[in-house]
Amino acid sequence: MSFKEKIQAPPGGQARKFLVTSEIGPPKGIETRGLLEDAGLLRDRVDAINVTDLQSSVMRLGSLSVSIQLKQNGFEPVYQLTCRDRNRLALQSDVLSAASFGIENILVLTGDHPKLGDHPQAKPVFDLDSVQLIQVIRQLEQGEDMAGKKLEGRSPKFCLGAVVNPGAQPLEPQILKMEKKIEAGAEFFQTQAVYDIRAFENFLSKTKHLKTTIMAGIVLLKSAGMAKYMNENVAGIFVPDNLIQEIQGAKDKQAKSIEIAARLIKELKPMAQGIHLMPIGWDKLVPKVLDAAGL
Repeated sequence: MSFKEKIQAPPGGQARKFLVTSEIGPPKGIETRGLLEDAGLLRDRVDAINVTDLQSSVMRLGSLSVSIQLKQNGFEPVYQLTCRDRNRLALQSDVLSAASFGIENILVLTGDHPKLGDHPQAKPVFDLDSVQLIQVIRQLEQGEDMAGKKLEGRSPKFCLGAVVNPGAQPLEPQILKMEKKIEAGAEFFQTQAVYDIRAFENFLSKTKHLKTTIMAGIVLLKSAGMAKYMNENVAGIFVPDNLIQEIQGAKDKQAKSIEIAARLIKELKPMAQGIHLMPIGWDKLVPKVLDAAGL
């Protein structure tokens, strides 16, 4: 069963399951052997593998290239596509390129500004935003491009996802954007990292009118310093003091990170339709997190 079929399965039905995705960051180079080995640890453990698109505006191997390699090795990739670096010509071309290799899952993002990355002099594009890009991809499915020109041959088919920040303050603009993304054609959402369960419950209570699939994001905590940095610099993320104290006092940071992530997943499982793991370099720990969480 494809990722799209799992998402579209009716709630409560036998085909409906708690979805699990994880994330892989392409290397800063062309060697992908290690990446594919890490992906191999996730075979039959996750429903799809996200491939980040120049995450944090750092120049790396392209997400399309790695998505193709995952597809060719029997995995189901989620091709992350940002509006930051491409105009509407390149965005549509890359979407068609993905479809030509059988890649159907696309997570659409606006993207971080280049000034945050390792090439701060780079000129941002942002020709389209995420809502507009979702609309354009749905138009491609109808057999024509953004200019109204007909595509040749069969039309591509996609499963489109988007992102949302359940901890944003204020929350209302996030919900409004979420509604626009659903109207444009988004089928699932992967959230920013969730550490505050009550804030996530509040988010769900305010979005219960929306008919969509929400996968709660989990970023593996590596240190107290990382947690404090996110609290101070990443909008919408709040790591509670008790978690900071736990990771700070732990002798084995990896073991404690696994324990915290598994605990959060168990708390989130009754609320969300799935979880999305963001290991940020700790890819080899993902199977251990899933084991600890009973997934």
